[in-house]
Amino acid sequence: MSSTTFSPPPPSAGDHPRVLLRGFLSRETCKELEFVHRSCGAAGYRPSVVSTSLPHLAATGCGHLLLPFVPVRERLREAVESFFDCHFDLFIEFTGLISWCKGASIGWHSDDNKPYLRQRAFTAVCYLNNHGEDYKGGILQFQDGDPSSIVPVAGDVVIYTADNRNVHCVNEVTEGERLTLTLWFTRDRAYDEDPKLLNFLSRTSLSCEPTEQNSYIPVPASDNMYWFSYDQSGFDIRCARVHVRGFSFYSSSGKSNISVLPAEEDPIELLGKELRLGRGDDVFEKIFSNSLHALLVVQFYCWKKHELATRMEQSVVGSGTVCCPIIHHSKGTELPLPCNHALAQTIFGSYNTEEIFQWNDFALAVAMWEKYSEELKKQLLTFLPYWLSNETIYVVDTSELQRAEPI
Repeated sequence: MSSTTFSPPPPSAGDHPRVLLRGFLSRETCKELEFVHRSCGAAGYRPSVVSTSLPHLAATGCGHLLLPFVPVRERLREAVESFFDCHFDLFIEFTGLISWCKGASIGWHSDDNKPYLRQRAFTAVCYLNNHGEDYKGGILQFQDGDPSSIVPVAGDVVIYTADNRNVHCVNEVTEGERLTLTLWFTRDRAYDEDPKLLNFLSRTSLSCEPTEQNSYIPVPASDNMYWFSYDQSGFDIRCARVHVRGFSFYSSSGKSNISVLPAEEDPIELLGKELRLGRGDDVFEKIFSNSLHALLVVQFYCWKKHELATRMEQSVVGSGTVCCPIIHHSKGTELPLPCNHALAQTIFGSYNTEEIFQWNDFALAVAMWEKYSEELKKQLLTFLPYWLSNETIYVVDTSELQRAEPI
């Protein structure tokens, strides 16, 4: 996509330079990033916040999920450099998906207000869902200048200086999840996040062939990273995300009334082992490698479910055929996991019990997710040598791929 050119901020904006760009991201881009976050997010840096950083994706075997971020990061950097008329290179210090949940807020501050944040020069906040429709509260307000407040609309982006010319706050989210993609830019190469990401990717992604299934199967982080605390209670984010979509985790054995956990083990450790998914009285036959693997498929199904009815008319996905799934009725043991389901529904919402669910659709979603993941993994392994050669993550032009291999 061609970059957009912006005029430098007018003199009247000099005291508080910022701009709101309407419709900067497409709806589909917003939905894909939402899928990544709801699949991979961990407990955030503030109470009632869930975050997904790029290093976290790389460290948990999901490096291929960086691919949807790459063109967005590039376009945002161009927009910031153009609007602020930068006569210097900008580096991306941080890229992350952040959801502010019920109770989250932050008072007046600038984004460089701590000694360890002084390197930040500019901020870009991309809204991925809609105020009023997906959540309530969470309005971004600036202390001075215009626009003085931002009512989030999916696809909109606000960019501003990270210093005290743009002191701002976010009022409390009272319902739902306020989801953003946030980037901070720096002039200091020492804080460029790309070299660290490339180091992660070179260690975690170059050891597998893209056709190997385990090349895109996630590896969960430590269990404490998924614990969401709220008002002296809490829940595991993986359990909660699955539950609010109408699913539960079941033992991988497929047998009823069995002990799935030795008495001395922590129940939460079951989330790192093989398991199945159930819904109502049904248990899906497929064994998932771990809870994160299952959660990725559940969220992919939710992202693509409106396409599934059409796709079901085509029995072939890629070179394989989607067969009728094997469902066990009331067979299996639900895992005894600690999760405050009522609190999870308060924080993340709950699924529509009247929506039509078909296991055939879900089986197709499994196949589509595998194809999607394989393709991203192939792209990652194609682009990674070029990124390593140039020491930066960027959109590799097809003409560059046709030239000689990078050194």
